[in-house]
Amino acid sequence: MNEKTECAKCTRVVCNSEAFLKGPPNCPTKTKKELIQQALTEYDDPQTREFARQASIQEFECYMHLPEGLTTRYPRVEEIVQFAKKMGFKKLGIAFCGGLADEAKMLTRILENRGFEVVSVCCKAGAIPKERIGITEEQKIAGAGAFEAMCSPITQAEILNDEGTEFNILVGLCVGHDSLFFKYSKAPVTVLVAKDRVFGHNPVMGLYLARSFYYRKLLRKESLDS
Repeated sequence: MNEKTECAKCTRVVCNSEAFLKGPPNCPTKTKKELIQQALTEYDDPQTREFARQASIQEFECYMHLPEGLTTRYPRVEEIVQFAKKMGFKKLGIAFCGGLADEAKMLTRILENRGFEVVSVCCKAGAIPKERIGITEEQKIAGAGAFEAMCSPITQAEILNDEGTEFNILVGLCVGHDSLFFKYSKAPVTVLVAKDRVFGHNPVMGLYLARSFYYRKLLRKESLDS
């Protein structure tokens, strides 16, 4: 049986070169040949192929070759606008966390200024009490006895499905809530903001600081039972 795939630990990265067969023994380019070929057949679907093609073109257009070297061009919000136009999308959806209402409002303004019709839905839409999913009084953020509406990413997805959005944008949904939105959204989804309450919604800072004195605790070893 093949060793498990561990690309993140690879010390001989060759998959983006002509020497792609010279990777380590557990390189999926070697060990998953049949699966890779099977996955490639999905690109035979015209819509999937065009989506992938435009995404690759978008990637290409995000760089400039200048005398001083390769330089980036666009922030992610601009990339989303450009990609949506490439795909011919007219109606975009925004699923946002109530804590990022200002960001969602600005995003709506940007998208509408660029010609899109925008549908936006907050995570608390429906005002369903958290008790509906078994949250206890002690588990409420506002404290016992307070009314607290649950976040309902399934509701958000179904509202955008009902409105017929063609491309949905996530703005700050919680971990797990975003997963449910991905599962129930009929339209393809991209993420503009990944929530990180500590690092100002810039979660990669947790990786950059994991070796620092203050955040090395992120590298502590635990078992799944801890």
